[in-house]
Amino acid sequence: MQGVPQGLTGNEAEGSGLTVDTLSEAEKILGLDYTGAEREQMLSFVESQLESIASIRAQAMPNDLAPALTFDPRLPESPEPPVQEVFAPSGDSGSLPSTDTQIAFSSAVSLGRWLRDGSITSRRLTEIYLDRIERFGGQLECFVTVTPELALQQADEADRLLAAGTDKGPLHGIPYVMKDIIDTAGIRTSWGAEPYKDRIAENDATVTRLLNEGGAVHLAKSTAGAIAYGDIWFGGVTRNPWNPNEGSSGSSAGSASATAAGLCAFSIGTETLGSIVSPSERCGTTGLRPTFGRVSRSGAMALCWSLDKIGPICRYAEDTAAVMSVINGYDASDPSSLRSNFAYDGTADLAGMTIGYVPGWYEEADDVDKAALEAARSLGATMREVAWPDLPYGDLTTIVLAEAAAAFAELTLENRDDELTWQDDNAWPNSWRGVRFYSAVDYIQLDRLRRRVMAEVGAVFEDIDVLIGPNFAGGALVATNFTGHPCLALKAGFADRPTRTIFGQPADESVETFRVPRATSIWGPLFGENAVVRVGTALERALGVSDEHPSAFSQ
Repeated sequence: MQGVPQGLTGNEAEGSGLTVDTLSEAEKILGLDYTGAEREQMLSFVESQLESIASIRAQAMPNDLAPALTFDPRLPESPEPPVQEVFAPSGDSGSLPSTDTQIAFSSAVSLGRWLRDGSITSRRLTEIYLDRIERFGGQLECFVTVTPELALQQADEADRLLAAGTDKGPLHGIPYVMKDIIDTAGIRTSWGAEPYKDRIAENDATVTRLLNEGGAVHLAKSTAGAIAYGDIWFGGVTRNPWNPNEGSSGSSAGSASATAAGLCAFSIGTETLGSIVSPSERCGTTGLRPTFGRVSRSGAMALCWSLDKIGPICRYAEDTAAVMSVINGYDASDPSSLRSNFAYDGTADLAGMTIGYVPGWYEEADDVDKAALEAARSLGATMREVAWPDLPYGDLTTIVLAEAAAAFAELTLENRDDELTWQDDNAWPNSWRGVRFYSAVDYIQLDRLRRRVMAEVGAVFEDIDVLIGPNFAGGALVATNFTGHPCLALKAGFADRPTRTIFGQPADESVETFRVPRATSIWGPLFGENAVVRVGTALERALGVSDEHPSAFSQ
């Protein structure tokens, strides 16, 4: 084959130390069995590969350098995004509550209405949240950097503009926190990790700029599990407000914890493989993982270019639509960005919609998930049983490990991965080292499996508007992350649980239990967030648990 360097010949490749015995041992890692003659013949070829790898490693590869091949979740039969931008919230917010605590836990949509009718100013609202951050932030270990001066400056500007008749949209004057893997110019963006803890961003990420342009008020940078995994960061372990003895899950750990505790009106999180859904389950927030490519990731830390997504974490379903209406949009600086409008109409009922469910998922579900399914039956939509494809979804997670290992190759190659606090078998350092033994050929086969998953999961949504189910049933969380489908995780009830590890097992032998939230998920077709949030909002009202907040932070 032309263009393949020939390297050296002989039983030992000069300079590399490679022998046919080396290849024989390496075959055991890759599940191969070549003959002695075949090993001798390919020895020089492997030597040339090592030379090529050394050349590549010598190249500068900054985190924002995306691969040439980009993931597109759309198949030929995929639905088109909405034609027009629409955000029409439902209902009336009533009057402004009498206490600061009640105000702090109010929905972002309600806060926006009260700002517009003059019931409250953005400055007062911002001061309420800054006071709560000062009181509770340290206990929850959910902030890396708090920005009170910037927040008050932005709040005053929001009030000035409203007084002058300028309304920038549904987030105008609304205070939020930003996950600490998303750049904010001149402010530390540490990626939660020791090697980057003093990193100062030079520019705003696109999502930061859009929130600024939408009049939102930046309160703080919320903690992220180191390199977007888990709830352990260089300053501690972010806590679950319902049981501060345990972590808040991750990696959008601080965003979920702060939102659940009423330290902000909403927050921004990211998800590669559960980092919005999992902390929303643990902390009782409502997280929307949008269609892949809907929200620009330019200026956000890249973990896995073909999976990373940015989305809102809120306390109420309709708030997620308000945030999405601001941060959605095409951005040429993100190679995977898609042209899409965001439409949400909360004034329409669910008549004519079809909610799908997989009966088998509920055979081992707990009472909360079963109650959520029964509540869905009462919403006025048609319920339809669907079959879920039986595919090895778990195998796809190697894609995350490989892309993450590439994104942070310097930590492995320079032995700086030892600086990370979390060093368990499941933590990044061990995974990054191990995945380097996965062959390129098998990786291509894995990508072909992903294409099959895209087709078969996409077919599930052909006759339904949304799919409801337990968060982690049937491998759906993994599958829909790899296919790019949107997901809304919302609080559906409560259960008594002991203090848990990051993976949900009991953390010790204690018999003490805590009343903690349980979430259920609603998935939709690509660009189907309108239906997902509409059903989520109706389900939220039917279940009647969204207004219950962690008692230690709601007195």
